[in-house]
Amino acid sequence: MDTLGDRLITVRKKMNWSQSELAAKLKISLTQTQRYETKGVQPPADVLKKMADVFNTSIDFLVKGDKDLQAKQSLKDSELLAHFKAVEQMASKDQAIVKALIDAFITKKKVQLLAQ
Repeated sequence: MDTLGDRLITVRKKMNWSQSELAAKLKISLTQTQRYETKGVQPPADVLKKMADVFNTSIDFLVKGDKDLQAKQSLKDSELLAHFKAVEQMASKDQAIVKALIDAFITKKKVQLLAQ
């Protein structure tokens, strides 16, 4: 089961931050950061708010792991989000094809920008 500590570790590593860097950003001790990540200690509301702010996510995501809410916050275009959700329901072979098409399009755009 995904816990608050698991999600903290995941998003911290995504940001390429050490526990010390996170502690400094939150203005809390390294020991306290470690407790939140590995000991199951629940941070108070003000620290949760700081965490959500530094990770650019919601308190709901940190506490409950609401991936739909996280996706909505990351992807503002609701139509695009709906398309990605539809692709997620496809067989893995079809998902791979869609990913390859998106990859090819992104690569094409990057090449076009470099050619300018």
